[in-house]
Amino acid sequence: MSIDDVRDSLADDNARNKWIGVWIGILAVLLAVCGVGGGNAAKDANRANIDASNKWAFFQAKNIRRTSFILAADELELTLLTQPGLSPEAATAIKTKMGTWRTTADRYRSEPDTGEGLTELSARAKELERERDQALRKDPYFDLAEALLQIGIVLASVAIIAGTSALLYASFGAGLFGTLMMLNGFWLFAALPGLG
Repeated sequence: MSIDDVRDSLADDNARNKWIGVWIGILAVLLAVCGVGGGNAAKDANRANIDASNKWAFFQAKNIRRTSFILAADELELTLLTQPGLSPEAATAIKTKMGTWRTTADRYRSEPDTGEGLTELSARAKELERERDQALRKDPYFDLAEALLQIGIVLASVAIIAGTSALLYASFGAGLFGTLMMLNGFWLFAALPGLG
């Protein structure tokens, strides 16, 4: 082997290694994007879970208040029935208060103008639970994608040292599959068994 042959061989290896370095850089960028996506999915799930819990807590408090008004109105109604000798003024005051409490209890069932009725609170809490569940379905895809992209980086790095194309092809496969998993994490094109 002549010196020119060695120089040509080294130049070919150098060019090949530069392209592998570019490939590693691409995988690293995809890994960074994947990390952000996975972090956002976890944050979205956490935020939606907290918001849903708050809505359900408000729903329960509103329902307790509504029940209290119903019970108070029922008690006043029993007072009217058991005390027929009340003065007309007292009976009128009791009927007025009873009507006010029943109206308030009915209003608590649905308040479309404020969105704070039991019906609206329940619907919003369920919507937040769906958001949480959607984010939780996305997260495993980001985890798998991160692992595959990291494996792709390692395989490409070893391919530089070992000089074998088989490791480079395995790196391409891991990188491609990792990229597909990352994209699925963002948009949930397909649900893989055991992942989401």
